Amino acid sequence: MRNPIVVVSLVLLLCFALSCRQGEDLANLTLEQTKIVFFSYRDGNMDIYVMNPDGSHQTRLTNNPAYEQAPSWSPDGKKIAFYTSRDGNDEIYVMNKDGSEQRNITNNPEKNGTFSWSPDGKKIAFDSAGGGDANSEIYVINIYGGEKKRLTNIYYYDGEPSWSPDGEKIVFVSYRDRNPEIYVMNADGTEQKRLTNHPAEDSDPSWSPDGEKIVFESDRDGYGASEIYIMNADGSEKKRVTNNPAMDTCASWSPDGKKIVFASYRGKYLGYWGIYVVNANGSGQKRITKCGGSERPNLSWSPFITSGIETEK
Repeated sequence: MRNPIVVVSLVLLLCFALSCRQGEDLANLTLEQTKIVFFSYRDGNMDIYVMNPDGSHQTRLTNNPAYEQAPSWSPDGKKIAFYTSRDGNDEIYVMNKDGSEQRNITNNPEKNGTFSWSPDGKKIAFDSAGGGDANSEIYVINIYGGEKKRLTNIYYYDGEPSWSPDGEKIVFVSYRDRNPEIYVMNADGTEQKRLTNHPAEDSDPSWSPDGEKIVFESDRDGYGASEIYIMNADGSEKKRVTNNPAMDTCASWSPDGKKIVFASYRGKYLGYWGIYVVNANGSGQKRITKCGGSERPNLSWSPFITSGIETEK
């Protein structure tokens, strides 16, 4: 008969070894093992594209006469959600990361807008207007079908949801105070709390990968165009990341939380959209697209993809 103490010890040793190996694997991950998805009308129609984080190997994923926009990576990096007008109204679709198997997950006659994946990749929070709602409200739906569940219920606009990495919270934008401000609530819609309080417009919030920060855009500092800001998850310590008279918008975190990708009108192609990357402290801003400025806002940085990825140069 085997000694149970020896068996337990061997199991613990194996778990420790696997944990160390996983830690080493994570430590060796680089941003080369990621992708940035965006939309562009460079080919005469608004479609979804993917590229390496340095701007190389830009590849078209959708090809439809309707507009396709607002792409967002699933937490495991295997799927991309986006919304499209191909069915006659704005619907949210999910496809594989290579553009295959595109399918409608909302499938309703209402106007469905911005959205965010749940951390487990099973649900999507989104805003939708119609069906008796005077303004946009936030809902949750399973990506494999089922009825949507309403999280907010107020006359004024609620939208632009972003799910926290731990799945416990959703940050969003609301006009309930007659001005666009950023709020946070539990993932079931309870305990809605205001995080910003400023006469300027605060919008497009997104959680950092560690759940400790929120990036957002605001025109609070006088240029008349939005800039990128970061604040703590409780709304404290708001810090400006970009500083440019052109519009900076639609920020998305790198999976290590050290960089932010965003869209802007600035630079050589002033008056056209371009995609930039910046360190989270505001340093090292760099334009990564150079195709005449046809990129558009709404983009998403993938998580680290540790298998099934071809890193093009």
